[in-house]
Amino acid sequence: MGQGNPAVLPLASTVVAEAFDRWSPPLHEDFKRNAHNGRVGSSLLAETESVRIWETRLGPGERIPVHRHVLDYVWIALTSGRARQHLGDGSSREIAYERGHTQRFRIAEGASHLHDMRNIGDEVLSFLVIEEKDGPNEPLELTES
Repeated sequence: MGQGNPAVLPLASTVVAEAFDRWSPPLHEDFKRNAHNGRVGSSLLAETESVRIWETRLGPGERIPVHRHVLDYVWIALTSGRARQHLGDGSSREIAYERGHTQRFRIAEGASHLHDMRNIGDEVLSFLVIEEKDGPNEPLELTES
């Protein structure tokens, strides 16, 4: 992969708030209500004994609710765009994605990553997320939201 390949470029991310600053009451409620939501994408495309494959497709202004990652996973940006995420630690970030950008996350035993995502760009923002079910944590049960 060459230097100009988005898959190897650093993710452009800016912290825009900390300590739950500017979080609305409905956002706080979403974090409480979905604290154990294992639906890490909009649509579950496939599931086997070893992986779950999700697609998320967000139009401008659309949002995926709060969800919890407990499994090791990889995401792949299918489109370029910008998003705002609120994280379980009370921070808010704005992130710029480039089509083809890929990032892998390893989730330690007993750990997790809790966040939402809103498309703050002018175009559709789309991702694939591949969760690996053979890591240190048990998959969360999937319930309809």
